[in-house]
Amino acid sequence: MTQPAHKLTIAIDGFSSCGKSTFAKQIAARLGYVFIDTGAMYRAVTLYAIDHDIISGGILDTDRLIAALDDIEITFRYNRARGAADIYINGDAAEGRIRTIEVSNYVSSVSSVGEVRRKLVAIQQAMGRNGGVVLDGRDIGTVVFPDAEIKLFMTADPMVRAERRYKELQAKGDTTTLDEVYRNVVERDHADQNRAISPLRKADDAIVLDNSHMTVEEQMEFFMGIYNERLCK
Repeated sequence: MTQPAHKLTIAIDGFSSCGKSTFAKQIAARLGYVFIDTGAMYRAVTLYAIDHDIISGGILDTDRLIAALDDIEITFRYNRARGAADIYINGDAAEGRIRTIEVSNYVSSVSSVGEVRRKLVAIQQAMGRNGGVVLDGRDIGTVVFPDAEIKLFMTADPMVRAERRYKELQAKGDTTTLDEVYRNVVERDHADQNRAISPLRKADDAIVLDNSHMTVEEQMEFFMGIYNERLCK
């Protein structure tokens, strides 16, 4: 496969539990690009808030969170066994803990805080300024890299997404019910689309990928068609 002289920036936005991160990792591996898991970064801040009682009794103390931002260092380290990067908070491994339903329940609230978004967006832009990156999240193609050469917007039926997430949690021994996961998916959709700062929306030039009934192979074929088309321009 011919590689372009200039490595592209690939932005993948969309709803929760669409498999964005998994798909983005596969694209990065296929192209030899760097994958940046922006959602994990917001989950990391959320986990920090939970661990430090900044979220207590279901309530986020926004002022305390903003005051704590300078004390939160987020780094990634490549995990050879997983073939992907694990996230660390202030040097402590956090990859498994950020994926719990508890973090999922509060990450939209944390993500809606303007100071949080500004801090993490600046980090993401610095990591991807030279191209050759695949980023997934909620506002990559609209805010973080509005000039990305390829923009995808991923979606799927809410129940399909809930079932996928439920199976993942079951595999990890989580006892969360399917009803709880479905409710979380629906609530996150609403919160993500209606927050005041950087709401989830499709960029005008993004290509929609509804993977409700697509295999992994079909999704990659779909993407490579777009990628090769860009190379010909």
